[in-house]
Amino acid sequence: MKSFWKNLNRFPRFFISTIIGFFLTTFTPIIKLLKNKNKRYFLTILLLLIIAFLSKTIELMLDI
Repeated sequence: MKSFWKNLNRFPRFFISTIIGFFLTTFTPIIKLLKNKNKRYFLTILLLLIIAFLSKTIELMLDI
């Protein structure tokens, strides 16, 4: 029973490190792309287009 509580106490630390690792592996390539000026403009325009598309889709779905 002692090992059960020991493992249960380790779970939050494992969960937090997994979440941090996920975000680091997701955003590291994007940060590297943003260092190049041409790619920065491309990614900015792409992000704005995605936001516009999603907002228009939500407006149409909610009939606003």
